[in-house]
Parts: sequence; C-alpha cells; structure tokens
Amino acid sequence: MSGARPTIVVLGSLNMDLVVRVQRFPEPGETLLGGGFATFPGGKGANQAVAAARLGANARMLGCVGDDAYGRELVAGLRRDGVDASRVSSSSTAPTGVAVITVDARGENHIVVASGANATLDARAVESAHDAFDGARVFLAQLETPLAAVLAGARAARAAGAVAILNAAPAQELSDDALAAFDVLVVNEHEAALLAGRSAEPEALARELARRGPRAVVVTLGAAGALVLVEGRPERCAAFAVEVRDATAAGDAFVGALACALADRAPWSMALARASAAGALACTRPGAQPSLPNADELRDFLTPRV
Repeated sequence: MSGARPTIVVLGSLNMDLVVRVQRFPEPGETLLGGGFATFPGGKGANQAVAAARLGANARMLGCVGDDAYGRELVAGLRRDGVDASRVSSSSTAPTGVAVITVDARGENHIVVASGANATLDARAVESAHDAFDGARVFLAQLETPLAAVLAGARAARAAGAVAILNAAPAQELSDDALAAFDVLVVNEHEAALLAGRSAEPEALARELARRGPRAVVVTLGAAGALVLVEGRPERCAAFAVEVRDATAAGDAFVGALACALADRAPWSMALARASAAGALACTRPGAQPSLPNADELRDFLTPRV
C-alpha cells in the first residue's frame, strides 16, 4: 500500500473453523471416514480484517465472541496480526461461533456455520462504537451477523465519509434500501442471482443490482475471474492459475484485498487484479486465516504478471 496506512473498519463474524479433509463429500445419509482434522481461526469478518491488516491497512474489527476459550483465542489471533480488536465484545450468554468445514481432494469445501455470539451483535452495539469510524476510509461488512447491525455500520461509515462495502455472503434477500446503503456490492454468481431473483449472465445481474443502489457491483466468477460494473461501465479481470489446495477463505482474501486497494485509491483495474491475486494465493494453502497472503507475497505474485 502506498503512503500512510489507511483505516478500514470491518464489521462481521468471528468463528472457530473445525476442518476435516475428505476424499469426496458424503451423499445424504452416508457416513464417511475423513482424513486430517484441524482447527483454524475464521469467520468472514475476522478473515477479511486479517486480510486487510496483512496487506498493510490499519484494520479495526467490530464483532462479538463468547466468553470461552475459542473466543479468547480468536481475539488473540486478531491482535497478533495487528488488527485492533478493542471493540470486539464478549457475550456471557452465547458461545463463540463455529464453522464445520469439509474439504475434498480438489480443495472444494462444504461449510455449515453455528453463529453463536455473532447473532447477538445488534445496532446498539455498533452505534456505541462510533469512535471506531474516526478517520476510516473504508467500511466492510458481510452477512454472518444480523442485518440491523450491518446497516447501522453502513450509516456510521457514510456519516464519517468512508466508502461502504458489502460482501453479501452468505446469500440472503435484501431490500433496495439495504443495497442502497452501500457504495460497493461484492457477490459471487450464486449470490448475485439470489439477490436479483433470477438467473442471467453475470454482467446482466450486475446491471440489475446496480440499478438498486450501489455505485459499483463486483461479481466474482471463480476460474473465469471477476467483473466490476462501475457507473454502467463493465471491466473484467482474468483469474490467476494456481494449484488449488483449499478454497476456504479465498473469497475473504479477495474482498479484503479489494477493500485495501480501494482504501489506497487504486484504479478499478488494479483493485480487481490485487483482489484476484489474493484470492488465488489463499487457495494454495490450507485453513482460513493461515492462508491469507501478506503484502510482500502479493507483490511478489503480481510482479511478473501485472
């Protein structure tokens, strides 16, 4: 990142990931014997905050964990990566969220999340942390925490002059008012189709979603790369070819890198390239946060390519 470290506020989930390797995913009613088991720090919000911090941003995290060993471990991990976790609260009534993840031999994953304390984050908690938005250049949220808290964060961010980004994952229906609360919407093809209420080509879906409020819509396309529609103008970025070991958190690496690039006021072509490269790098390593690249790794990966 160029110049002083820009501040990015991330509102979202913190989960402990419980990961089992399998040769293939089981059929309904089938029991399989898996391979290795490991726990990794995760949660879309925490992953994206760590991704931003490793790429050079001053990342501040808003979220909630349980008063338990997983929660303490997750907060300690954020701090080790340089994320300001002072506004992560602790619930006395709900456990820390967990994600049960199976990863097959191709690196594809199936994920089931038990939200736990993430579901207790409310608008009042976000509004009481208004000082977190001081000097923020970008606000980033996902949908693993209640929508009321997410929208409260978007309002606070815009009041502070920050660009508000929504990674609408996991997918859920959103009103026009909710979409219009954000400057940038980031979705994959499945999420775009759900939000639009129909299947169509990615660019057509992006145009439909852009008409509902966001200034820019980014659609990730897996092996086909990514596209952005900015004020009616489409731009595409090809995917980077890598050997996929584990796709967990690849999307979070993409979004975190995109937020950093926009905070650094990079042009959209460079922002998409950085984001796509970060997502590709994350696929080459196991786990969620352990797979997220740092600034040196991203620069070295991009140097012969961009």
